[in-house]
Amino acid sequence: MNLHIKKKFIILTLVITLGTNCVYAVENISVEKNAILNIKDCIELALHNSPSVKKAKYNYGLAKNNVTISKSAYFPTIGVGTGYYATQNATSNSLMRNGNMNYYSAEASIQQLIFDFGKTFADVKMNKFNMITAMYEFDYTVLETIFGVKTNYYGVLAAKASVDINKANVQINERNYQRTKAYFEEGIKSKIDLVNAEVNLSDSKVSLVDAQKSYQNALVKLNNSMYIAFAPEYEIENTETFNFTTNYAPVNLDKISESKDISAPPKDVSNAFLTSEVQKIDVLQDYKFEPFPYTFEEAVKIAYKNRPDLKAYDSTLNAMKEALKYTKRAYLPELSARGGYGYRDTNNTNSFNISLNLSTSLNILSTKKEIDNAKIQVDMAQNEIDLAKQDIYFAVQDAYINMKQLEKQIPLIAVKVKQTLENFELADGRYAVGIGDYIQLQDAKVNYNNAQHEYVQTVYNYNVARANLEKAMALPQEITMNVED
Repeated sequence: MNLHIKKKFIILTLVITLGTNCVYAVENISVEKNAILNIKDCIELALHNSPSVKKAKYNYGLAKNNVTISKSAYFPTIGVGTGYYATQNATSNSLMRNGNMNYYSAEASIQQLIFDFGKTFADVKMNKFNMITAMYEFDYTVLETIFGVKTNYYGVLAAKASVDINKANVQINERNYQRTKAYFEEGIKSKIDLVNAEVNLSDSKVSLVDAQKSYQNALVKLNNSMYIAFAPEYEIENTETFNFTTNYAPVNLDKISESKDISAPPKDVSNAFLTSEVQKIDVLQDYKFEPFPYTFEEAVKIAYKNRPDLKAYDSTLNAMKEALKYTKRAYLPELSARGGYGYRDTNNTNSFNISLNLSTSLNILSTKKEIDNAKIQVDMAQNEIDLAKQDIYFAVQDAYINMKQLEKQIPLIAVKVKQTLENFELADGRYAVGIGDYIQLQDAKVNYNNAQHEYVQTVYNYNVARANLEKAMALPQEITMNVED
């Protein structure tokens, strides 16, 4: 079935963990049951559903509004008011009479800032830099979200490969058990070989159960990174650097509570003597990867240029410098103009007034310490940049070393898998004709099984290391999101 991801608001009926139905609404993006997703689809899901991405977007919206609020100081302030006044004057002098004065009044005024010696300008620039900081923080949140999905996506593929290896290992041990049992009944092999075959079969089943648990945990992590609490059953595609013999890995947690007895030995088969053929397990096939195109020095330069968190620190430094200017200008007065109109119903009195005001009000000691604090904030922002550059350098260096070492290990371990398979086939053939003993056979089988697990784990580690390096360098991604989207 083809991929079903729709960019519209839709309500889907999904299958939850216990197999019951529920209605789960996804805004702007959805996944249909039995869909086939690739890594790009999973990233797009995560970016649309992530509360962290939404929070970063909200913070950007707040910062953007703060710019407009600071600009509003350039606009006139309008004031209106109305009231009714009642007064009563009483006196004990009989020659004077009591006097009452009741009247209604209304007034309107407009006030305009003319010049404040750059305080408002500095405030506007400070908030603009804060907005830019929020934008870069959004970009970094997107980058972290993408990396999280990639890591968990590769984790599912690696866990699926481990399950396949363990399933094949159970089959190998079942065949070996049947053959050893037949040999024992014919008097060719001893009882200890049969017991060892039973123990190894049980161990392989335990390992399979453990691998299946790890696979389910990997699925949970992938769903969590996409923020799909009640995920439907779907499948994910292999990647170019993580090819399986089968093209898809199923994602299904519907039967998470299902249990069955797997402790019983396999049933007897009629051709037990013929079960000695070694099954070759090609979990990963045609493995290939494009060499990383950048040297370490180039990688560091790209990271310094691209990292949104470093850009956010630069913008924060600029904002702190503007805040310092704003604080220093607190000593300076503000020049403003005011015009007003008033009406009083007593004798229909009207009044007009126009004023030009130059005023300031400050606490000298408090303002002095505020300026000192603003200077410290600038120094702290510069220190954050210096620290970030150091962290970025070592993060790129560590990720680069890991990736390069894994690049070298993969072909070596691939050869090791072939060698252990050949050794296993030889040991199995020797045991079948009565030349080799069971311990040699078991050692060869274990070595072959371990080599496959090591190969899969190394491929997983390489994919994660390369994704980690791309994140450390902030390389452009095929699927991403802009704060204005």
